[in-house]
Amino acid sequence: MQSIFSIPLKGLKEGNHLYDFKIDSNFFASFEKSEIHEAELKAVVSLNKSPSHIELRIEITGTVILICDRCLDPYTQGISTDNRILVKFGEKWEEVDDEVIIIPFGESEFELDQLIYEFAHLGLPLKKMHPDDEFGNSTCNPDMLSKLKQHLVNRSGNVDPRWKELEQLRNINN
Repeated sequence: MQSIFSIPLKGLKEGNHLYDFKIDSNFFASFEKSEIHEAELKAVVSLNKSPSHIELRIEITGTVILICDRCLDPYTQGISTDNRILVKFGEKWEEVDDEVIIIPFGESEFELDQLIYEFAHLGLPLKKMHPDDEFGNSTCNPDMLSKLKQHLVNRSGNVDPRWKELEQLRNINN
């Protein structure tokens, strides 16, 4: 079955081609371990076909709904990624490295589903948290922040002297 996120290779002329794809929540629902559950994204794929290879540039922009690591409430996160892939022709499918894929000669289409999924996830921040407001205050759920403060452990009292020595070594190295 042909994916709606695929590029037909049969009959594709040499030169530059441009493709636009809309990516929504249904796309990410088909992946079992996706961190993205709600999305309004656009993928613009620039393709340059030559006799020996295909160069792909995949730009993904838009917004996703993520779960905040701090308060566990959903929030809107912007995404903007720009990735390049080189597709070469060979005997069998093979991912040579992060930027080179080999596909068999005579392949009729190139599916982008997995690449779009991976590139969208690479555009996510490492820490997924509500952004601060214009005054630098957290926009997280105040009830959850209050509960977190109740369980905060203050370790400024008795500190193991070995940690103090290690901290001095770290300060020397910086």
